[in-house]
Amino acid sequence: MQNFNYHSHTYRCGHAEMDTSDEEYVKEYIKMGFKKIAFTDHCPEKNRIDKRQNMRMDYSEKDEYLRSVKNLKEKYKDKIEIKTGYEVEYLPGEEENLRELKDETDIIILGQHFVYDEEKNLKTFHDDDMTDEEILRYADYIERAMEIGLSDIIAHPDLYMLSRESFGKVEEMVARKICEASEKYNIPLEINLSRIGKYTYRKNNNLSFEEQRKELKNVEYPCKEFWKIASEYNLKVLYGIDTHFKIQITRAEELIRLANEIIGEETKSKLNFIEDM
Repeated sequence: MQNFNYHSHTYRCGHAEMDTSDEEYVKEYIKMGFKKIAFTDHCPEKNRIDKRQNMRMDYSEKDEYLRSVKNLKEKYKDKIEIKTGYEVEYLPGEEENLRELKDETDIIILGQHFVYDEEKNLKTFHDDDMTDEEILRYADYIERAMEIGLSDIIAHPDLYMLSRESFGKVEEMVARKICEASEKYNIPLEINLSRIGKYTYRKNNNLSFEEQRKELKNVEYPCKEFWKIASEYNLKVLYGIDTHFKIQITRAEELIRLANEIIGEETKSKLNFIEDM
């Protein structure tokens, strides 16, 4: 099993386990045999653009968050390597603020949850219907973030499938644009495990593995077609737990098995999984 995870959130984002401390997550990672982790909570915005509630830490929480992670990094240095970080979204005009976040942390993952529409209104993949032009803009934003050296990992690159009913020509164009940029700039793509957890054990902790497999038909990402295309490129891949709940750490190995069920053994065998960063 992959013994590192660079995609972890905290209670500060407002939609993770509110009664679980940063240290409790660290203890669970150690218990499950992880050697390296990064806290990459949803970043604060100096200029408040994402006005949704309970989606990211407040800018006033930033210093306390970094202090907490650095203290844990020192306290548990003999048991696990801990990195500071954020999950960010790229938006044109926010480059300076995003670089500031990058400069004060060890690792940045790009989890592009929204884009601007033509009138510069924010369109989110979880809440809004996206046009073909907007999902192509999603790929443009991801490519730009890689081009300017903003991100170390691209989280859930296939998240755009939340707004699509099927995988067709436009969806393939998005996939190829992202994969070409990943290969060109040598930035790994993440196979994200969070939606699998949502449709399986987070609804019923007692489901058997076979029962969980039946729920995979509802999972929007990982997207089988996306990763088949990714396997055609010379790019790097890793799994991301996208931890919001301790049980995701406890059952990480199971989540990976389920992700591989979606992707398929033939595609998985062609992907270049990294052993570390």
